[in-house]
Amino acid sequence: MQKALSHPRRTSSRWSAAALLSAGLCALTLVLQPAQAQAARELPDFTELVERTAPAVVNIRTAERVRRAGPGATPEMDEQMLEFLRRFGIPLPNQRNPRGGGGGEDDDAPQRRGVGSGFILSADGYVMTNAHVVDGAEEVWVTLTDKREFKAKLIGTDARTDVAVVKIEAAGLPAVKIGDVGRLKVGEWVLAIGSPFGFDSTVTAGIVSAKARDTGDFLPFIQTDVAINPGNSGGPLLNMRGEVVGINSQIYSRSGGFMGISFAIPIDEAVRVSDQLRASGRVIRGRIGVEPVDVTKDVAEAIGLGKPAGALVRRLVEDSPAEKAGLEGGDVITKFDGKTVDRATDLRRIVAATKPGSKVTMQVFRRGAHKDLSITVAELEDDNPRRPAEPAAKPTPTLGLSVVDLSEAQKRELKLRGGVRVEAVEGAAARAGLREGDLILSVDNNEVANAKQFQTMIAKLEKAKLINMLVRRGNAVNFILVRPGR
Repeated sequence: MQKALSHPRRTSSRWSAAALLSAGLCALTLVLQPAQAQAARELPDFTELVERTAPAVVNIRTAERVRRAGPGATPEMDEQMLEFLRRFGIPLPNQRNPRGGGGGEDDDAPQRRGVGSGFILSADGYVMTNAHVVDGAEEVWVTLTDKREFKAKLIGTDARTDVAVVKIEAAGLPAVKIGDVGRLKVGEWVLAIGSPFGFDSTVTAGIVSAKARDTGDFLPFIQTDVAINPGNSGGPLLNMRGEVVGINSQIYSRSGGFMGISFAIPIDEAVRVSDQLRASGRVIRGRIGVEPVDVTKDVAEAIGLGKPAGALVRRLVEDSPAEKAGLEGGDVITKFDGKTVDRATDLRRIVAATKPGSKVTMQVFRRGAHKDLSITVAELEDDNPRRPAEPAAKPTPTLGLSVVDLSEAQKRELKLRGGVRVEAVEGAAARAGLREGDLILSVDNNEVANAKQFQTMIAKLEKAKLINMLVRRGNAVNFILVRPGR
């Protein structure tokens, strides 16, 4: 009988243990729930930020005139892939007319070329984007989040920093707030809004991976892990206060897609560039005419500098401000205009930011001792002579050519006495095979000195006469025959 009663006691004991375990789990759940809720509250919520800032982000699409393709042309490529190839310097194949035409007036019709992003700087319609987004465009269109679309005027571009400014005729627009890049910290949450692959108002988030990342001569980039793809270019990088701290510009990729490393132009640098573009359509920088390199640890020890710092002068440009100031090859520039130079890139940026014509003091380390030299900064020649707001030459109506002068530096580099560069081509000239970037050296056996003379020569030619032009493309020279009005 006792044996029969022992089983219920064991069962009752198991029930008691189960009840205790259940109660304990409930208590543990009650303890964990506030902690989980607290953790959830600490995760960033971007919803309010996006609602507040997205209206100031725009979609930018560009168009250029279709040019008749030459031999070996390839079918039309996807515009996003073209934008990616252009951005990373990969040569573009010739394209066929996307409508399949082989000639006639349709060859000159504007066609959609690429898309990108941008953001509104001011309520009166100034928009900032990347220079590579609008590079070579004949038409630029800006679409707002409310679906209004405007044809934009290109105010100016700066290829060295990849910054461009366009203007739309509108008022009362929502503008972004500019943030303080100096307050930005590694590990801080940041947000990107743009049009990757043409998908408007796409939001991605991540953190700041590094600051002052050296990937170019004139800009220390912000590195992030925010997902950036072709089409995001030119869009804003925002902090958690909804302020723009950078312009999304580049990605590191082996496949063409996002791989976790993106670069943004610091907004303080971009604003300085945009102010000059809005004022004059171009950016003025200083130069002294040296080729600097970093000082290695071994070199620093060997010359008695102590630590690897400064910019080692590897080469001097003949008749440059540096040569006139007495700078010598092998000198190490340690300070420029009172600013410390730690690396070669520091020197480039400090000199570029110095107003041309300024007379400043430069400290150099030479043969075991420091020495001060006085130097007058010259102007760095513009590597993008095109000023969209003030074109150098109007297209010739009979040929469809727009040309610009070559700078003195370009003539020296190319070993030319004269000539003009083709800035835009359409109509008869395009059908004859001329391309943007070609150099026209002579017209009907007469040397071309500059754009003004070229226009005069063309105006005097017989309208129906076949024109021969000596054209340089790369290192090759050839005659191209153009028949006006055809």
